[in-house]
Amino acid sequence: MTRKIRIAQIGLNQYSHSGDIFDTLVKFSDLFEIVGYALVEDERETCADKIKHFNGYPELTLEQILNDPTIEAVTVETDEVHLTKYAQMAAEHGKHIHMEKPGGADLAAFEKLIETVRANGKVFHIGYMYRYNPFIRDAIESVKRGEFGEVFSVEAHMSRYDPPKVREWFNTLPAGMMFYLGCHLVDLVLQIKGAPKRVIPMTFSSGKDGITSPDYGLAMLEYDSGYSFVRMSGVEIGGASRRQLVLVGDKKTLEIKPLERGLTEEEKQAYGPAKYAMTTERVERTLNEQGRSVKKQEKSEIFCRYDDMMQAFAAMVRGEKENPYTLEYELLLYRTLLQCCGV
Repeated sequence: MTRKIRIAQIGLNQYSHSGDIFDTLVKFSDLFEIVGYALVEDERETCADKIKHFNGYPELTLEQILNDPTIEAVTVETDEVHLTKYAQMAAEHGKHIHMEKPGGADLAAFEKLIETVRANGKVFHIGYMYRYNPFIRDAIESVKRGEFGEVFSVEAHMSRYDPPKVREWFNTLPAGMMFYLGCHLVDLVLQIKGAPKRVIPMTFSSGKDGITSPDYGLAMLEYDSGYSFVRMSGVEIGGASRRQLVLVGDKKTLEIKPLERGLTEEEKQAYGPAKYAMTTERVERTLNEQGRSVKKQEKSEIFCRYDDMMQAFAAMVRGEKENPYTLEYELLLYRTLLQCCGV
């Protein structure tokens, strides 16, 4: 029988997926024994509509969670600006940590967190959801196997249409949309291309509705073989359906688009009720012996966005799986993200 991990959640966030992460812990009751949750900062007011996710579980104080040695793991799910602060507390108390992406806005604090986790040897797992997207994982493994040849460029889009309240909130983050969603895309570029020689940030405000927050982000990452870019917007109608990842290599080109697609009615009936159940699609183009482009198009099996993520975290905590994302990589990613934000 699999040993259950005693776990608690610290915090809720306004515009990320803290409730869904907790729901996933509940879903996998064979892996996790949920001890309770703590609300920090002013979440009782700012996240009042999300507290329902905790129904049936005891509310604890932060100190109760940190000082209970039987709670071996925590999910840190506060608003982005507070993430590093509470992850640092958890690390100092020897907890395994799953943290919402990308961390707080202070580089020195993030560097201290990395050093604390390095010293205590606990799992530090960040919630970059595309790391568990099946076609993105396949693409990155294909790159490692040399099946693309030299990868000249990576193009990544992640946009949506946000209401004014959310776009006002972007002002709480460095470079707004770049920090908030761009972190996912920078992660993908770095996994494929490694550290860039130079970063050119181009974040600005659309000015829509008179809001001056940075709701549009673009960054060019320079490599010896060319430029890769990440682009995101909070004012793009239908932006979610145009989220995509394009890899251009000298052996093939791959387009994954959309990165996630909700289920059709037929798929819902066959699969059953499941929040964030989805598919993705890819088009691969290679050259045949005559030098003509050959197209291969596929649709993925149905997957649930957070299932593999939290199952992997459980396996890491139990020592059954090594975290493929090293502390050195997470620090490189964070530093590069700040460069993309112009910080």
